[in-house]
Amino acid sequence: MARRSSTRKAVRSNLLRKRLSQIRLFATDVDGVLTDGGMYYGESGDEWKKFNTRDGMGVKLLQRGGILTAIVTQERTKLVARRAEKLAIPELHQGVMDKLLCIREMAERHGLTMSQVAYIGDDINDLEALRSVGVSASPADGMPQVAAVVDYVCQKKGGEGAVREIVEMILEAQGQGSSSGKRP
Repeated sequence: MARRSSTRKAVRSNLLRKRLSQIRLFATDVDGVLTDGGMYYGESGDEWKKFNTRDGMGVKLLQRGGILTAIVTQERTKLVARRAEKLAIPELHQGVMDKLLCIREMAERHGLTMSQVAYIGDDINDLEALRSVGVSASPADGMPQVAAVVDYVCQKKGGEGAVREIVEMILEAQGQGSSSGKRP
């Protein structure tokens, strides 16, 4: 019984690796993925979000590797626009109510199929998109409904390196990971 289980895991792992090798567009949600999901407000009405610098480096590594990067979020904030600008993310989509439609249109615009898209999300408003892309992922602390449908549940939580974790998997599958010794 244990042998059959390990064989199934190896087959799933090989299939995931093959799909990761085909990714050309990486899209991410913001709250609960690039951040810890917290929303912090000051007395003067200022809003703060904490982003993980390692996730940011992961985005830059993807870009250097020739992979298009995108943010797709229901929120609409200047903070997210500034983060996207700092990371030179070319596809910033805020206030998106239909994430699947947004991702599908983005893929079409760039001549890609949905199987060439990876998306990481953490909540029920991400489910349709997660079910439709080539590789789907969730942070460790994503909602159970999300964990049930994604290809990969990260070991890291949102805002604590989950994006970098899936980025490293993509780069490794494409022969660009840090363990391959190649620099993007």
